[in-house]
Amino acid sequence: MNLGLKEKVIIVTGGAKGIGEGISQVLATEGAMVAIVGRSGEDNELAIAKIHATGGQAFSFVAELTRPEECKKAIDEIVKTFGRIDGLVNNAGVNDGVGLESGDYERFMASLHSNLIHYYLLAHYALPYLKETKGVILNIGSKTAETGQGGTSAYAAANGGRNALTREWAVELLKYGIRVNALIVAECYTPLYDRWIKTLPDPEEALAKINSKIPLGNRMTTSEEIANMVAFLMSKRSSHTTGQLIHVDGGYVHLDRALL
Repeated sequence: MNLGLKEKVIIVTGGAKGIGEGISQVLATEGAMVAIVGRSGEDNELAIAKIHATGGQAFSFVAELTRPEECKKAIDEIVKTFGRIDGLVNNAGVNDGVGLESGDYERFMASLHSNLIHYYLLAHYALPYLKETKGVILNIGSKTAETGQGGTSAYAAANGGRNALTREWAVELLKYGIRVNALIVAECYTPLYDRWIKTLPDPEEALAKINSKIPLGNRMTTSEEIANMVAFLMSKRSSHTTGQLIHVDGGYVHLDRALL
């Protein structure tokens, strides 16, 4: 399907690794000019090399997104490079395990900067340019805001904020024709996930147990499956979809546990 993304300038934060890399690759395959924003120039360039090898276009913008001034710098540099912004995929973040019992104020606030504040700042600084193009904002979120997980208060709070901002922005930006949606991830196997599961006493048993709880196919969602939905939501093929929290999770969050 031609999604009409050719030459569209789309920002992907954390677009060099894991789910973000999958998103960058698929958008580039669809002809978009992908602006990868992340703290590591080396990681950005590795992801870009893979995209270039398949004929796609991607560009590196180095920024530490926990610093507000670097969020603005990233947007300024992207506009200087391309002269426009057609879409923003807020994806960067990490489940950092800042819990209620085990956490503290400093770590909780730091986690919000890692996982939520830059979603707002990038959208805020990109907005004048998105208004010009009637662009699209997509927030990548996590099931933790809906299901809980235990031991991760800050990340759950950040994802609750992502969901709320999605609906709020969809309302506020209706008058500009800017669509805003969220894609909610449950269990997706990434290098970060792999590192976490290998810390468990029996990784293979743990992975099998998690897979058994995913209704559709008893397997994890792939980053490509998430990226395919991202590409659709960023395109005019989803032209009447806004304010939605779309779950790409094999039914993990909403289907009856009795099915398993």
